[in-house]
Amino acid sequence: MADFPLSTAEIQAFIDSAFAEDVGTGDITALHTIPEDARLSAAMNAREDIILAGLPLIEPIFKRLDATSSIELFAQDGDRLVAGSNILKIHGTARASLTAERTALNILQHMSGIATLTRQYVDIIAGTKATLLDTRKTIPGLRKLGKYATAMGGAQNHRMGLFDAVMIKDNHIAVAGSVEKAVAGAKAAGRKDIQVECDTLEQVQEALTVGANSLLLDNMSPDMLREALAIVGGRIPCEASGGVTLATIRAIAETGVNFISVGRLTQSAPAVDIGLDYSTL
Repeated sequence: MADFPLSTAEIQAFIDSAFAEDVGTGDITALHTIPEDARLSAAMNAREDIILAGLPLIEPIFKRLDATSSIELFAQDGDRLVAGSNILKIHGTARASLTAERTALNILQHMSGIATLTRQYVDIIAGTKATLLDTRKTIPGLRKLGKYATAMGGAQNHRMGLFDAVMIKDNHIAVAGSVEKAVAGAKAAGRKDIQVECDTLEQVQEALTVGANSLLLDNMSPDMLREALAIVGGRIPCEASGGVTLATIRAIAETGVNFISVGRLTQSAPAVDIGLDYSTL
């Protein structure tokens, strides 16, 4: 299981930003309607079948406003939960818990939504040689959390950022002048992690000839993917990408590609339904 990607300082910075956006100068509803000494307990439950992700953020969120609060966990990240499963119970001051509630639910619902969708893709390609990859199509500022959530769903993380590896895409090739020139530039810089995006079989052959270390086969049909893989002959890893959906990924995986990248995992995964139901102490 992947380690949670945020340091303690990064978690606190995330909470600072979230509360600045939502709480601002104060939760005026809680302040004006809830007695200062009121306490409550609450249960957080899955209201649909989900893969859980984001739990390490929840206790720091609630404790930021109430250091005396206590949380009892009944699940952990990566767990497959059925509707009705209890995730945690929280006990603390009512004002603080009600103020922190939406921030806690928002991030857990979002991250669990990514993990849940990811697991659907992983399950569909089970039994093939293909490994599911995520992409850089993430909400700015939340990439570490999004990629952690895909890992909880069973995917393998691709590049964290532009600094991780050389990926020569169509626009790079257009500006450089050719696949050969683009690869030569990367090699001259001493790079050995050179992936080239190929839209045509001619580009596949050219990328192989000039020494690419892996290929990104973009928007190719299953039949075209098989042709490309035949040209490669297993010499370097090949990744399929471009508009991959739950309906199409199995056929893509069955071509024999090594990897399939899916932007939808972090770009458009729907939030799952998680609820927090209160009772007074």
